[in-house]
Amino acid sequence: MATEQHFIDLMTGLAADIADRPLNDDLAGFLNDRYGADTERFRAIETACKQGIEAGWLANREATPQLRFSRPMKPGETTHGFSVDVVQMDDVVGPHHRHPNGEIDMIMPVDGNALFDGKGKGWLVYGPDTSHHPTVTNGTAIILYLLPDGAIEFTKQ
Repeated sequence: MATEQHFIDLMTGLAADIADRPLNDDLAGFLNDRYGADTERFRAIETACKQGIEAGWLANREATPQLRFSRPMKPGETTHGFSVDVVQMDDVVGPHHRHPNGEIDMIMPVDGNALFDGKGKGWLVYGPDTSHHPTVTNGTAIILYLLPDGAIEFTKQ
């Protein structure tokens, strides 16, 4: 069973690997190569997320029955300024929000065909000053996301 410390160690390593990279398509390519869906690194993070949710220390707050979330790590030195959030979404459109500094998403379908914003298992990077309604279709997915400086602005769209 993955512990909270194991999760923190995984996130610390990930944050160190991406600390000085701009949030753009190049970063998405780097993540999909180095931490891609078929890599041991991806599987380790995915396992830690699933076990953390099962144990009740991840995604343990409920917005709706279809949307559970948590912020296990706030931005700081160990995360190179990123916050780390984990959400579990089940065929739901989440609240519209803006990413002042961008957003990095790790998509982990629980159901094999689940999509996040139209994308399957892997990484999606939103650049600075982007926005969206985070949407999971075709089942349940876990999304781990990193926000530079923890910056997110929820809107009323």
